[in-house]
Amino acid sequence: MKAVAHTGKDTASLVDIDIPVPSPSGRDLRVKVEAISVNPVDYKQRQMGSATPRVLGWDAAGIVDAVGSEVTLFKPGDAVYYAGDVTRPGCNSEFHLVDERIVGRKPKSLDFAQAAAIPLTAITAWESYFERLKVKHDRSLLIIGGAGGVGSIGIQIAKQAKLKVIATASRPETIAWVKQLGADHVVDHRKPMRPQIEALGLKFVDYIANFNDVDEHWAAMGDLIAPQGGIVLIVGNKNPLAVDAIRAKSAALCFELMFTRPRFKTADMIEQHHLLNHVADWLDAGKLRGTMQQTLSPINAVNLRKAHAQLESGTTIGKIVLKGW
Repeated sequence: MKAVAHTGKDTASLVDIDIPVPSPSGRDLRVKVEAISVNPVDYKQRQMGSATPRVLGWDAAGIVDAVGSEVTLFKPGDAVYYAGDVTRPGCNSEFHLVDERIVGRKPKSLDFAQAAAIPLTAITAWESYFERLKVKHDRSLLIIGGAGGVGSIGIQIAKQAKLKVIATASRPETIAWVKQLGADHVVDHRKPMRPQIEALGLKFVDYIANFNDVDEHWAAMGDLIAPQGGIVLIVGNKNPLAVDAIRAKSAALCFELMFTRPRFKTADMIEQHHLLNHVADWLDAGKLRGTMQQTLSPINAVNLRKAHAQLESGTTIGKIVLKGW
C-alpha cells in the first residue's frame, strides 16, 4: 500500500514508500484512509528523526475495512474519524490500524476531508475544558491562539459550554476568523493583554486555555488569571518558569495531551470514542462548524512537505487537509 514516511528531520525527508497492508487484531479497526490533516505534532515528531522509515499522521477519516476479533463498536463499511495513537504508526497510509476505543462515527454532515480536520483538535479542546479545567457555565475563558487548529474548534466548544470567550488574534484575517467562529471578544496577543482585558470590563479571567507558546505568554497568564482560576497548557515550556504569580492565586495549572489515554491504555480510554460521537452530533446539528481552510490532493510526499512547511510557519488559519491517493 502507499504511504508517506520520513527518516531525516527536515521536510525533504518525507518520501513516498510502499509497505504491506497491516492485519487487525484485538480491538483494532483497519481503516481505508480517505483524508488526513496535519497538526504541530506531525512536524515535531518529524524533527526528532527516525532510524527507519516512520509513518506520521494523527488525524484521519475513512471507512472501516476490517476488524479485529474483539471489536464491538464498529463493523466493515462504517465511516469513521479519529486522531489515533502517537506510539503507533500514523495514518499517512492507505490503510491504518487504530483501536476502536479512540474512534468516533464520522459526522454525516461533513465529507471525509472536512471530517479529517476535526478529531485531534476537538479531543484536545474537549479534554482541556471538561476534564482538565472542569469548566462551569457563565465564566470567562481566554483562549491564546484562537485562529489555530485547536483554537478554531476550541472557541466553538467553549460557546457550547456557555463560556464567555475572549480569543487572541493579531492579523485582520485571523481576527475575522475567530469572530466568525463565535468569539465574544478578540484581543491581540502581540500587544500587552492587560489593558485590552480591562477595556472589556474585566480585571481577571476565570480560565485560560493556552493553545500557543508557553514561555511567551507565561507572565501575562500569571497576571490575568483569576484567584482560584485555572490554566491549561497543551505544549511544554522551553525555559524555567517562575510560578509565584500563579501560586499566590491558588490557581490550578494543568496539561492536556490527547495522546495520554491511548499511550497509557487508561481505563477510561473509551471516553475519546464517546466525545468524538458527541462532537459529531454537534456538527450534524449545526452547533459546530468545520475548521478545514485548505485542501491538498492527493496524499503524497510532495503535498505533505507543503503542509508541514506551512504549519511550521506559524501562520496557518484553521486546518490543512490532504485527501485521496
